[in-house]
Amino acid sequence: MNRLTFVFLVLGIGLALLIINHDSGQTFGINNEQFGEVIYLLPIAGLLSVGILAGNRGGLPTALRQLAIWLVIILGLVAVYVYRYDFQRFGDRLLAGLIPGRAVVATTMTGEQEVILNKTMSGHFETNAQVDGSTIHMLVDTGASSVVLSHSDAQAAGINVDDLAYTVTVMTANGRTSAAPVRLSEIAIGPIVRRNVSALVAQNGQLDQSLLGMTFLSTLGSLQMQTDELRLRDR
Repeated sequence: MNRLTFVFLVLGIGLALLIINHDSGQTFGINNEQFGEVIYLLPIAGLLSVGILAGNRGGLPTALRQLAIWLVIILGLVAVYVYRYDFQRFGDRLLAGLIPGRAVVATTMTGEQEVILNKTMSGHFETNAQVDGSTIHMLVDTGASSVVLSHSDAQAAGINVDDLAYTVTVMTANGRTSAAPVRLSEIAIGPIVRRNVSALVAQNGQLDQSLLGMTFLSTLGSLQMQTDELRLRDR
């Protein structure tokens, strides 16, 4: 049995045991999380032992060199495992900076989830929201009393804009216009989901970008701005 086969065998058996004992929370009397860490380290220890034994054939200098190489590999793997969540958060924030509107979902010290939005190059906070199952790019606007969809975004969300009554007077960047009141079944940003949200639909050509206004934002547990970040937390 070669080394790679040994590693896959140990990992496969460990994974199977964790799946079987998922509901009980323990494997061989050990907490499943701790058992998973043991399974993760066993192949490393086995490969280290093989490397040292192989190095002994070439004398002490070769053995020490093999030991040093394996220690560096182990420290690297342990560092990746210990800081895996930090690496994930770093990757999420990097992507959020490169892709406007991409929300980062983080877990706070108290175990709560929050959505982090990074300021775009335009100086605004924007996000991709799921509106009735459709992805709508929206500008976060605390000055807007309501969620406001542009004419095209409302169509994308499945709203029949031809049957709407544009009876509500609103002020936009283009001046005074009329909008139609609607009820959205669902708006979701990451894990934050709100249903039956009051909103408005702007007339065609009157709004360039949909607005995530206070009929959604006021339902949040907290809305906190920190320099170039906007943190949204559920109740």
